[in-house]
Amino acid sequence: MIRLLIAFTALAFAQAQTQARLELTAGKSRVIEVAGGVERVAVGSGDVLEALAVSPTEVLVHAKAAGNTTLLVWPKSAARQEYDVRVVPSPERFDSIRSELQRELGNTVSLDVQDNLVFLRGTVADVSQAERASAIAGNLGKIVNLLRVAVGPAPSQVLLKVRFADVDRVASTELGANFFSTGAGNTPGSVTTGQFSPPTPQNVNGRQAGFTISDALNVFLFRPDLNLGATIKALQSRNLLQILAEPNLLAFDGKEASFLAGGEFPYPVVQGSTGYTTVTIQFRQFGIKINFIPTITPRGAIHLQVSPEVSSLDYANGLTYQGFTVPSLSVRKIQTEIELENNQSFAIAGLLDNRVTDGLSKIPGLGNIPFFGRLFQSRAVSRSKGELLVVVTPELVQPIPAGTAAPSITMPGTFLKGGDPAIPSNPPATAAVRTRESIPLEELLAPPAAPAPAPGGRK
Repeated sequence: MIRLLIAFTALAFAQAQTQARLELTAGKSRVIEVAGGVERVAVGSGDVLEALAVSPTEVLVHAKAAGNTTLLVWPKSAARQEYDVRVVPSPERFDSIRSELQRELGNTVSLDVQDNLVFLRGTVADVSQAERASAIAGNLGKIVNLLRVAVGPAPSQVLLKVRFADVDRVASTELGANFFSTGAGNTPGSVTTGQFSPPTPQNVNGRQAGFTISDALNVFLFRPDLNLGATIKALQSRNLLQILAEPNLLAFDGKEASFLAGGEFPYPVVQGSTGYTTVTIQFRQFGIKINFIPTITPRGAIHLQVSPEVSSLDYANGLTYQGFTVPSLSVRKIQTEIELENNQSFAIAGLLDNRVTDGLSKIPGLGNIPFFGRLFQSRAVSRSKGELLVVVTPELVQPIPAGTAAPSITMPGTFLKGGDPAIPSNPPATAAVRTRESIPLEELLAPPAAPAPAPGGRK
Protein backbone atom coordinates (compact mmCIF):
# COMPACT_ATOMS: atom_id res chain seq x y z
CA MET A 1 0.00 0.00 0.00
CA ILE A 2 2.79 2.42 0.89
CA ARG A 3 4.63 1.69 -2.38
CA LEU A 4 1.43 2.30 -4.37
CA LEU A 5 0.89 5.68 -2.63
CA ILE A 6 4.49 6.72 -3.32
CA ALA A 7 4.13 5.76 -6.99
CA PHE A 8 0.89 7.75 -7.35
CA THR A 9 2.48 10.83 -5.74
CA ALA A 10 5.45 10.59 -8.05
CA LEU A 11 3.15 10.34 -11.08
CA ALA A 12 1.18 13.41 -10.00
CA PHE A 13 4.43 15.31 -9.45
CA ALA A 14 5.60 14.33 -12.90
CA GLN A 15 2.35 15.55 -14.45
CA ALA A 16 2.61 18.89 -12.60
CA GLN A 17 6.09 19.39 -13.94
CA THR A 18 4.77 19.30 -17.54
CA GLN A 19 2.70 22.57 -17.18
CA ALA A 20 4.24 25.52 -19.02
CA ARG A 21 3.37 29.07 -20.04
CA LEU A 22 2.87 30.10 -23.62
CA GLU A 23 2.36 33.64 -24.93
CA LEU A 24 1.07 34.29 -28.44
CA THR A 25 0.09 37.30 -30.52
CA ALA A 26 -3.45 37.45 -31.86
CA GLY A 27 -3.52 36.39 -35.49
CA LYS A 28 -0.23 34.46 -35.23
CA SER A 29 0.44 30.69 -35.18
CA ARG A 30 3.08 28.42 -33.63
CA VAL A 31 4.09 24.78 -33.90
CA ILE A 32 4.69 22.76 -30.71
CA GLU A 33 6.94 19.67 -30.89
CA VAL A 34 5.63 16.66 -28.94
CA ALA A 35 8.14 13.88 -28.30
CA GLY A 36 6.75 10.39 -28.60
CA GLY A 37 3.80 11.35 -30.79
CA VAL A 38 0.46 13.13 -30.26
CA GLU A 39 -2.56 11.15 -29.13
CA ARG A 40 -5.11 13.93 -28.36
CA VAL A 41 -5.33 17.75 -28.17
CA ALA A 42 -7.88 19.98 -26.33
CA VAL A 43 -8.36 23.75 -25.91
CA GLY A 44 -10.17 25.45 -23.03
CA SER A 45 -11.65 28.37 -25.04
CA GLY A 46 -12.13 28.01 -28.77
CA ASP A 47 -12.74 31.76 -29.11
CA VAL A 48 -9.18 32.52 -27.97
CA LEU A 49 -7.10 29.62 -29.33
CA GLU A 50 -7.35 26.94 -31.97
CA ALA A 51 -5.17 23.75 -31.90
CA LEU A 52 -4.68 21.15 -34.62
CA ALA A 53 -2.34 18.12 -34.88
CA VAL A 54 -0.65 18.55 -38.26
CA SER A 55 1.73 15.58 -37.94
CA PRO A 56 2.31 12.68 -35.50
CA THR A 57 4.72 14.83 -33.48
CA GLU A 58 3.55 18.43 -34.19
CA VAL A 59 0.64 20.53 -32.93
CA LEU A 60 -0.26 23.78 -34.69
CA VAL A 61 -1.81 26.43 -32.40
CA HIS A 62 -3.39 29.57 -33.82
CA ALA A 63 -4.19 32.62 -31.65
CA LYS A 64 -7.60 33.96 -32.61
CA ALA A 65 -8.31 36.75 -30.09
CA ALA A 66 -6.81 38.30 -27.00
CA GLY A 67 -7.43 36.37 -23.79
CA ASN A 68 -6.29 33.52 -21.55
CA THR A 69 -6.95 29.81 -21.99
CA THR A 70 -5.48 26.35 -21.45
CA LEU A 71 -3.98 23.98 -24.02
CA LEU A 72 -3.93 20.23 -23.15
CA VAL A 73 -1.75 17.76 -25.10
CA TRP A 74 -1.75 13.99 -24.48
CA PRO A 75 1.43 12.34 -25.81
CA LYS A 76 1.34 8.62 -26.59
CA SER A 77 4.15 7.59 -24.22
CA ALA A 78 4.39 10.44 -21.69
CA ALA A 79 2.39 12.35 -19.12
CA ARG A 80 -0.21 14.96 -20.13
CA GLN A 81 1.21 18.37 -20.97
CA GLU A 82 -0.61 21.56 -19.90
CA TYR A 83 0.06 24.98 -21.35
CA ASP A 84 -1.22 28.21 -19.78
CA VAL A 85 -1.72 30.26 -22.94
CA ARG A 86 -1.97 34.05 -22.98
CA VAL A 87 -2.92 35.73 -26.25
CA VAL A 88 -2.08 39.41 -26.52
CA PRO A 89 -3.30 41.80 -29.24
CA SER A 90 -1.14 42.40 -32.22
CA PRO A 91 0.89 45.64 -31.79
CA GLU A 92 0.17 46.61 -35.38
CA ARG A 93 -3.57 46.00 -34.94
CA PHE A 94 -3.61 47.83 -31.61
CA ASP A 95 -1.87 50.84 -33.17
CA SER A 96 -4.27 50.89 -36.14
CA ILE A 97 -7.34 50.80 -33.86
CA ARG A 98 -5.92 53.55 -31.67
CA SER A 99 -5.11 55.67 -34.74
CA GLU A 100 -8.66 55.19 -36.01
CA LEU A 101 -10.07 56.31 -32.65
CA GLN A 102 -7.91 59.44 -32.73
CA ARG A 103 -8.94 60.15 -36.28
CA GLU A 104 -12.66 59.89 -35.48
CA LEU A 105 -12.81 61.27 -31.93
CA GLY A 106 -9.52 63.09 -31.39
CA ASN A 107 -7.50 62.65 -28.21
CA THR A 108 -10.57 62.54 -25.94
CA VAL A 109 -10.67 58.71 -25.77
CA SER A 110 -7.92 56.44 -24.43
CA LEU A 111 -7.57 52.73 -25.13
CA ASP A 112 -6.15 50.09 -22.79
CA VAL A 113 -6.08 46.31 -23.31
CA GLN A 114 -5.71 43.82 -20.48
CA ASP A 115 -6.01 40.14 -21.31
CA ASN A 116 -9.18 39.92 -23.44
CA LEU A 117 -10.74 43.12 -22.05
CA VAL A 118 -10.60 46.46 -23.83
CA PHE A 119 -11.06 49.48 -21.53
CA LEU A 120 -12.38 52.71 -23.03
CA ARG A 121 -11.87 55.87 -21.00
CA GLY A 122 -12.43 59.54 -21.72
CA THR A 123 -15.21 62.04 -22.44
CA VAL A 124 -17.22 62.26 -25.64
CA ALA A 125 -19.71 64.85 -26.87
CA ASP A 126 -22.80 62.63 -27.19
CA VAL A 127 -24.09 59.07 -27.20
CA SER A 128 -23.45 58.56 -30.91
CA GLN A 129 -19.72 59.19 -30.42
CA ALA A 130 -19.68 56.72 -27.52
CA GLU A 131 -21.31 54.06 -29.68
CA ARG A 132 -18.85 54.78 -32.49
CA ALA A 133 -15.89 54.36 -30.12
CA SER A 134 -17.29 51.03 -28.87
CA ALA A 135 -17.76 49.77 -32.43
CA ILE A 136 -14.15 50.64 -33.37
CA ALA A 137 -12.52 49.23 -30.21
CA GLY A 138 -14.67 46.09 -30.29
CA ASN A 139 -12.35 44.60 -32.90
CA LEU A 140 -9.72 44.03 -30.18
CA GLY A 141 -11.89 42.09 -27.72
CA LYS A 142 -14.62 42.48 -25.14
CA ILE A 143 -15.45 46.15 -24.44
CA VAL A 144 -15.54 47.65 -20.94
CA ASN A 145 -17.10 51.05 -21.64
CA LEU A 146 -15.98 53.62 -19.08
CA LEU A 147 -16.69 56.62 -21.27
CA ARG A 148 -18.41 59.73 -19.98
CA VAL A 149 -20.75 61.94 -22.00
CA ALA A 150 -20.38 65.71 -21.81
CA VAL A 151 -23.44 67.59 -20.61
CA GLY A 152 -24.22 69.98 -23.44
CA PRO A 153 -26.62 72.92 -23.62
CA ALA A 154 -30.35 72.48 -23.22
CA PRO A 155 -31.90 70.69 -26.21
CA SER A 156 -33.84 72.71 -28.73
CA GLN A 157 -37.60 72.79 -28.42
CA VAL A 158 -40.08 73.12 -31.24
CA LEU A 159 -42.84 75.73 -31.06
CA LEU A 160 -45.68 74.91 -33.42
CA LYS A 161 -47.89 77.85 -34.38
CA VAL A 162 -51.21 76.61 -35.76
CA ARG A 163 -53.95 78.73 -37.29
CA PHE A 164 -57.41 77.22 -37.84
CA ALA A 165 -59.89 79.12 -40.00
CA ASP A 166 -63.34 77.70 -40.70
CA VAL A 167 -65.18 79.91 -43.17
CA ASP A 168 -68.89 79.05 -43.40
CA ARG A 169 -71.13 80.78 -45.94
CA VAL A 170 -74.89 80.32 -45.52
CA ALA A 171 -77.65 81.60 -47.81
CA SER A 172 -81.34 80.89 -47.16
CA THR A 173 -84.58 81.75 -48.93
CA GLU A 174 -88.09 81.48 -47.42
CA LEU A 175 -91.46 82.04 -49.09
CA GLY A 176 -94.89 81.47 -47.56
CA ALA A 177 -98.37 83.02 -47.34
CA ASN A 178 -101.40 83.01 -44.99
CA PHE A 179 -104.96 84.03 -46.01
CA PHE A 180 -107.72 84.94 -43.58
CA SER A 181 -111.26 86.25 -43.65
CA THR A 182 -112.89 88.35 -40.92
CA GLY A 183 -116.35 87.03 -41.65
CA ALA A 184 -117.48 88.02 -45.18
CA GLY A 185 -120.60 86.03 -45.95
CA ASN A 186 -120.49 84.55 -42.47
CA THR A 187 -117.41 82.58 -43.50
CA PRO A 188 -114.68 83.56 -41.03
CA GLY A 189 -111.49 81.50 -41.16
CA SER A 190 -107.94 81.28 -42.42
CA VAL A 191 -105.77 79.27 -44.81
CA THR A 192 -102.06 78.78 -44.04
CA THR A 193 -99.10 76.97 -45.59
CA GLY A 194 -97.38 76.61 -42.22
CA GLN A 195 -94.25 78.53 -43.15
CA PHE A 196 -94.80 80.98 -40.26
CA SER A 197 -97.43 81.64 -37.61
CA PRO A 198 -100.81 82.54 -39.15
CA PRO A 199 -103.10 85.29 -37.75
CA THR A 200 -105.01 84.17 -34.65
CA PRO A 201 -108.80 84.73 -34.62
CA GLN A 202 -110.42 86.62 -31.69
CA ASN A 203 -113.86 85.57 -30.46
CA VAL A 204 -116.24 87.87 -28.56
CA ASN A 205 -119.49 86.33 -27.20
CA GLY A 206 -119.03 83.34 -29.40
CA ARG A 207 -118.58 85.43 -32.56
CA GLN A 208 -115.36 86.17 -34.37
CA ALA A 209 -114.37 89.81 -33.93
CA GLY A 210 -111.00 89.94 -35.64
CA PHE A 211 -107.52 88.52 -35.93
CA THR A 212 -104.32 89.02 -33.96
CA ILE A 213 -101.07 89.13 -35.94
CA SER A 214 -98.05 88.07 -33.85
CA ASP A 215 -95.33 87.24 -36.39
CA ALA A 216 -93.05 89.80 -38.00
CA LEU A 217 -94.19 90.26 -41.59
CA ASN A 218 -92.75 91.32 -44.88
CA VAL A 219 -96.06 91.99 -46.72
CA PHE A 220 -99.53 92.56 -45.23
CA LEU A 221 -102.63 92.95 -47.42
CA PHE A 222 -106.24 93.58 -46.32
CA ARG A 223 -109.46 94.49 -48.20
CA PRO A 224 -112.03 95.93 -45.74
CA ASP A 225 -114.82 95.80 -48.32
CA LEU A 226 -114.21 92.09 -48.79
CA ASN A 227 -113.14 91.35 -45.21
CA LEU A 228 -110.21 89.44 -46.76
CA GLY A 229 -106.53 89.71 -45.86
CA ALA A 230 -103.19 88.04 -46.55
CA THR A 231 -99.81 87.92 -44.87
CA ILE A 232 -96.81 87.02 -47.04
CA LYS A 233 -93.36 86.19 -45.83
CA ALA A 234 -90.50 86.28 -48.33
CA LEU A 235 -87.05 86.40 -46.78
CA GLN A 236 -83.58 86.04 -48.22
CA SER A 237 -80.59 86.03 -45.87
CA ARG A 238 -76.84 85.58 -46.23
CA ASN A 239 -74.48 84.88 -43.36
CA LEU A 240 -70.71 84.63 -43.18
CA LEU A 241 -69.25 82.95 -40.14
CA GLN A 242 -65.50 82.77 -39.49
CA ILE A 243 -64.18 80.77 -36.53
CA LEU A 244 -60.52 81.06 -35.65
CA ALA A 245 -58.31 79.10 -33.25
CA GLU A 246 -54.64 79.98 -32.83
CA PRO A 247 -52.94 77.49 -30.49
CA ASN A 248 -49.19 77.56 -29.86
CA LEU A 249 -47.79 74.18 -28.83
CA LEU A 250 -44.32 73.45 -27.44
CA ALA A 251 -42.65 70.02 -27.59
CA PHE A 252 -39.25 68.39 -27.30
CA ASP A 253 -37.54 66.73 -30.22
CA GLY A 254 -39.34 63.45 -30.94
CA LYS A 255 -42.07 63.98 -28.31
CA GLU A 256 -45.79 64.24 -29.07
CA ALA A 257 -47.89 67.29 -28.25
CA SER A 258 -51.64 67.75 -28.62
CA PHE A 259 -54.26 70.50 -28.45
CA LEU A 260 -58.04 70.35 -28.05
CA ALA A 261 -60.51 73.23 -28.03
CA GLY A 262 -63.93 71.69 -27.71
CA GLY A 263 -65.29 69.13 -25.30
CA GLU A 264 -66.41 65.55 -24.75
CA PHE A 265 -69.84 63.98 -25.05
CA PRO A 266 -71.10 60.75 -23.45
CA TYR A 267 -71.29 57.79 -25.79
CA PRO A 268 -72.99 54.52 -24.69
CA VAL A 269 -71.15 51.30 -25.49
CA VAL A 270 -72.91 47.93 -25.28
CA GLN A 271 -70.77 45.22 -23.75
CA GLY A 272 -71.98 41.66 -23.97
CA SER A 273 -71.24 38.88 -21.52
CA THR A 274 -72.62 35.48 -20.67
CA GLY A 275 -76.38 35.72 -20.22
CA TYR A 276 -76.74 39.51 -20.10
CA THR A 277 -75.50 42.74 -21.64
CA THR A 278 -74.39 45.92 -19.97
CA VAL A 279 -74.12 49.48 -21.23
CA THR A 280 -71.13 51.58 -20.24
CA ILE A 281 -70.52 55.24 -20.95
CA GLN A 282 -67.44 56.47 -22.75
CA PHE A 283 -66.54 60.03 -23.61
CA ARG A 284 -65.57 61.05 -27.15
CA GLN A 285 -63.74 64.25 -27.95
CA PHE A 286 -64.94 66.83 -30.45
CA GLY A 287 -63.90 70.31 -31.48
CA ILE A 288 -60.63 71.69 -32.85
CA LYS A 289 -57.84 69.19 -32.25
CA ILE A 290 -54.27 68.70 -33.40
CA ASN A 291 -51.55 66.14 -32.64
CA PHE A 292 -47.99 66.55 -33.85
CA ILE A 293 -44.57 64.97 -33.38
CA PRO A 294 -41.55 67.13 -34.33
CA THR A 295 -38.17 65.62 -35.21
CA ILE A 296 -35.09 67.78 -35.76
CA THR A 297 -33.03 66.35 -38.62
CA PRO A 298 -29.20 66.39 -38.62
CA ARG A 299 -29.17 69.29 -41.10
CA GLY A 300 -31.35 71.43 -38.83
CA ALA A 301 -34.70 71.02 -40.59
CA ILE A 302 -37.91 70.09 -38.72
CA HIS A 303 -39.73 66.92 -39.75
CA LEU A 304 -43.39 67.09 -38.68
CA GLN A 305 -46.06 64.45 -38.30
CA VAL A 306 -49.23 66.55 -38.11
CA SER A 307 -52.84 65.43 -37.58
CA PRO A 308 -55.26 68.41 -37.44
CA GLU A 309 -58.96 67.71 -36.97
CA VAL A 310 -62.16 69.76 -36.77
CA SER A 311 -65.34 68.02 -35.62
CA SER A 312 -68.81 69.06 -34.45
CA LEU A 313 -71.87 67.35 -33.04
CA ASP A 314 -74.41 66.27 -35.67
CA TYR A 315 -77.86 65.60 -34.14
CA ALA A 316 -79.52 65.16 -37.55
CA ASN A 317 -77.63 61.90 -38.10
CA GLY A 318 -77.58 60.87 -34.45
CA LEU A 319 -78.81 57.71 -32.77
CA THR A 320 -81.75 57.30 -30.40
CA TYR A 321 -81.20 54.55 -27.85
CA GLN A 322 -83.74 53.85 -25.08
CA GLY A 323 -85.09 57.38 -25.29
CA PHE A 324 -81.68 59.06 -25.30
CA THR A 325 -80.35 60.84 -28.38
CA VAL A 326 -76.66 60.24 -29.07
CA PRO A 327 -75.28 62.68 -31.64
CA SER A 328 -72.89 61.67 -34.37
CA LEU A 329 -69.76 63.56 -35.35
CA SER A 330 -69.20 65.63 -38.45
CA VAL A 331 -65.43 65.36 -38.90
CA ARG A 332 -62.86 66.94 -41.18
CA LYS A 333 -59.32 65.78 -40.48
CA ILE A 334 -55.93 65.43 -42.14
CA GLN A 335 -52.87 63.33 -41.36
CA THR A 336 -49.63 64.16 -43.12
CA GLU A 337 -45.85 64.39 -42.79
CA ILE A 338 -43.79 67.32 -44.01
CA GLU A 339 -40.30 68.74 -43.56
CA LEU A 340 -39.74 72.47 -43.11
CA GLU A 341 -36.94 74.84 -42.27
CA ASN A 342 -37.11 77.02 -39.20
CA ASN A 343 -40.03 79.53 -39.40
CA GLN A 344 -41.31 78.19 -42.71
CA SER A 345 -45.06 77.62 -43.06
CA PHE A 346 -47.36 75.28 -44.89
CA ALA A 347 -51.11 75.48 -45.44
CA ILE A 348 -53.77 72.82 -45.81
CA ALA A 349 -56.91 73.98 -47.58
CA GLY A 350 -59.66 72.74 -49.86
CA LEU A 351 -61.57 70.79 -47.19
CA LEU A 352 -65.00 71.84 -48.43
CA ASP A 353 -68.41 70.99 -47.00
CA ASN A 354 -71.23 71.97 -49.39
CA ARG A 355 -74.85 71.34 -48.36
CA VAL A 356 -78.23 72.26 -49.90
CA THR A 357 -81.50 71.79 -48.01
CA ASP A 358 -84.79 72.37 -49.87
CA GLY A 359 -88.14 72.05 -48.09
CA LEU A 360 -91.51 72.43 -49.91
CA SER A 361 -94.99 72.42 -48.37
CA LYS A 362 -98.27 73.24 -50.17
CA ILE A 363 -102.02 73.14 -49.75
CA PRO A 364 -103.48 70.23 -51.75
CA GLY A 365 -105.33 71.40 -54.85
CA LEU A 366 -104.72 75.12 -54.41
CA GLY A 367 -100.97 74.67 -54.48
CA ASN A 368 -101.15 73.02 -57.93
CA ILE A 369 -102.84 76.00 -59.67
CA PRO A 370 -100.44 77.43 -62.28
CA PHE A 371 -98.84 80.73 -61.24
CA PHE A 372 -101.34 81.48 -58.41
CA GLY A 373 -100.50 78.16 -56.80
CA ARG A 374 -97.24 79.63 -55.45
CA LEU A 375 -99.32 81.70 -53.04
CA PHE A 376 -100.44 78.47 -51.42
CA GLN A 377 -96.96 76.97 -51.21
CA SER A 378 -94.34 77.21 -48.51
CA ARG A 379 -90.72 76.77 -49.50
CA ALA A 380 -87.42 77.11 -47.62
CA VAL A 381 -84.04 76.69 -49.33
CA SER A 382 -80.81 76.73 -47.34
CA ARG A 383 -77.35 76.57 -48.90
CA SER A 384 -74.18 76.31 -46.82
CA LYS A 385 -70.56 76.15 -47.91
CA GLY A 386 -67.79 75.62 -45.38
CA GLU A 387 -64.05 75.49 -45.94
CA LEU A 388 -61.37 74.51 -43.43
CA LEU A 389 -57.95 76.19 -43.65
CA VAL A 390 -54.99 75.11 -41.47
CA VAL A 391 -51.67 76.99 -41.44
CA VAL A 392 -48.75 75.47 -39.49
CA THR A 393 -45.42 77.20 -38.71
CA PRO A 394 -42.71 75.39 -36.68
CA GLU A 395 -39.98 77.34 -34.90
CA LEU A 396 -36.91 76.31 -32.88
CA VAL A 397 -36.97 78.13 -29.55
CA GLN A 398 -35.07 78.29 -26.27
CA PRO A 399 -36.36 79.17 -22.79
CA ILE A 400 -36.30 82.82 -21.74
CA PRO A 401 -33.01 83.48 -19.87
CA ALA A 402 -33.15 84.08 -16.14
CA GLY A 403 -33.54 87.73 -15.22
CA THR A 404 -35.26 88.62 -18.50
CA ALA A 405 -38.69 90.21 -18.23
CA ALA A 406 -41.42 87.76 -19.15
CA PRO A 407 -43.86 88.81 -21.88
CA SER A 408 -47.17 90.10 -20.56
CA ILE A 409 -50.66 90.45 -21.97
CA THR A 410 -51.98 93.97 -22.56
CA MET A 411 -55.29 94.44 -20.77
CA PRO A 412 -57.80 97.12 -21.85
CA GLY A 413 -58.61 97.84 -18.19
CA THR A 414 -57.50 97.04 -14.67
CA PHE A 415 -58.57 93.62 -13.50
CA LEU A 416 -59.69 93.31 -9.86
CA LYS A 417 -58.62 96.68 -8.52
CA GLY A 418 -56.90 96.70 -5.18
CA GLY A 419 -55.03 93.43 -5.70
CA ASP A 420 -51.31 92.87 -5.47
CA PRO A 421 -49.73 94.09 -8.73
CA ALA A 422 -46.71 91.81 -8.27
CA ILE A 423 -46.61 88.70 -10.43
CA PRO A 424 -46.36 85.47 -8.36
CA SER A 425 -42.98 83.76 -8.72
CA ASN A 426 -40.91 81.02 -7.11
CA PRO A 427 -38.85 81.94 -4.03
CA PRO A 428 -35.10 82.32 -4.57
CA ALA A 429 -32.96 79.22 -4.18
CA THR A 430 -31.37 78.74 -0.74
CA ALA A 431 -28.30 76.97 -2.14
CA ALA A 432 -26.37 77.01 -5.38
CA VAL A 433 -27.47 74.39 -7.90
CA ARG A 434 -24.55 72.22 -8.96
CA THR A 435 -24.38 70.97 -12.50
CA ARG A 436 -22.00 68.29 -13.76
CA GLU A 437 -19.85 68.79 -16.81
CA SER A 438 -20.15 65.12 -17.79
CA ILE A 439 -22.00 61.98 -16.71
CA PRO A 440 -21.26 58.25 -17.18
CA LEU A 441 -22.67 56.71 -20.33
CA GLU A 442 -24.59 54.01 -18.46
CA GLU A 443 -26.29 56.66 -16.34
CA LEU A 444 -27.38 58.54 -19.45
CA LEU A 445 -28.81 55.40 -21.08
CA ALA A 446 -30.50 54.06 -17.93
CA PRO A 447 -34.33 54.26 -17.93
CA PRO A 448 -35.88 56.78 -15.52
CA ALA A 449 -36.61 55.37 -12.09
CA ALA A 450 -40.22 55.01 -10.95
CA PRO A 451 -41.29 57.67 -8.41
CA ALA A 452 -41.31 56.48 -4.82
CA PRO A 453 -44.73 56.23 -3.12
CA ALA A 454 -45.63 58.98 -0.68
CA PRO A 455 -45.10 58.10 3.00
CA GLY A 456 -48.22 56.58 4.44
CA GLY A 457 -49.97 56.69 1.07
CA ARG A 458 -51.39 53.88 -1.01
CA LYS A 459 -49.35 52.30 -3.78
